[in-house]
Amino acid sequence: MKKICVYCGSSDGVRPEYSRAAATLGHAMLEKSLDLVYGGASVGLMGKLADTVLQGGGRVTGIIPEPLVNREISHAGLTELVVVESMHERKSMMADLSDGFIALPGGIGTMDELFEILTWSHLGIHKKPCALLNVAGYYDHLNAFMQHGVNQGFIRKATAAKLIINDNPRQLLDLFIKS
Repeated sequence: MKKICVYCGSSDGVRPEYSRAAATLGHAMLEKSLDLVYGGASVGLMGKLADTVLQGGGRVTGIIPEPLVNREISHAGLTELVVVESMHERKSMMADLSDGFIALPGGIGTMDELFEILTWSHLGIHKKPCALLNVAGYYDHLNAFMQHGVNQGFIRKATAAKLIINDNPRQLLDLFIKS
């Protein structure tokens, strides 16, 4: 495992724990010599994570669609910034470059990316690990929804079980790498 894709918000959210977790995840990735692949923004949790990895001497690849270059304020200091035409191209390239996927707190874009990559795992398109960094219980309701989907017969138990969930960035990476 060499490159981890991290999905996360282009905002900081309302709790300081979110930003601290992004920094801690960045430090943990550096400790394990893991490169970061992410959405390419300089703001929010995306910017915090990228800055942490860069400041520690790590490699960061950002992939951002042309329409979001100004809106999400693309990061000018990355190891590599790839500007693509569409969100579909962004998600596909992020998936191709990465050995696994982690979601920090984020909004509907983060959910879209997470569920698409989890769907690809379910369909056998990839066998890479998928994880949630459940900072301050952010993903508790999503986890409950997944279990509800299993209980109602719409989500396979094996698919839900593929989603690694932990609230500690270092422990999550350890579980993630072992999977």
